[in-house]
Amino acid sequence: MADGLEGERIRLVPLSRERHFENCLRWVNDLDVTEWLLISDEPTSHEAESEWFDRMLASDGRDIIFGVELLDGTHIGQSALHQVSKQNRTAQCGTLLDKAFWGKGFGTEASLLRARYAFDVLDLRMLISGYLEGNARTPRMLAKQGFEITGRIPQELWKRGAYRDHVLAVLTAEKFRELHGG
Repeated sequence: MADGLEGERIRLVPLSRERHFENCLRWVNDLDVTEWLLISDEPTSHEAESEWFDRMLASDGRDIIFGVELLDGTHIGQSALHQVSKQNRTAQCGTLLDKAFWGKGFGTEASLLRARYAFDVLDLRMLISGYLEGNARTPRMLAKQGFEITGRIPQELWKRGAYRDHVLAVLTAEKFRELHGG
């Protein structure tokens, strides 16, 4: 993975403080970008983001964070596997993109590359994702990959002035390979 995982228009590369930190700090503080993320709406300081980077860069393999870059090297987002369990062969996953790149298929492409890595390289059997009820984009992106809704936690999370349902979705390696080959 020296050059990353390359798709048609993007590549996933290992997270880099030098190349990715400033954009990640900007995005995590952009209310449009974070509107539907499963994170707090509190501002993130430079120090807090730096501590997060330190934890992710020193990860023991339970968190794998990729920078999402165009093929010319422009950083447009990040895509992650969290809570990777080698015993259960599962991980939670998510993608964040600069809003200038929304609605153009970049999130789907990044997520498909990440799933291929999870299933073919890490030999995981299942990816778990979640989103807040009311989010229109994420369920469409997950469906394109083959995720299936498996549950809902009613009003679990407070976001933007309301408790929202947390919708859970799962993608199995078998379903992914059935839809996308491999």
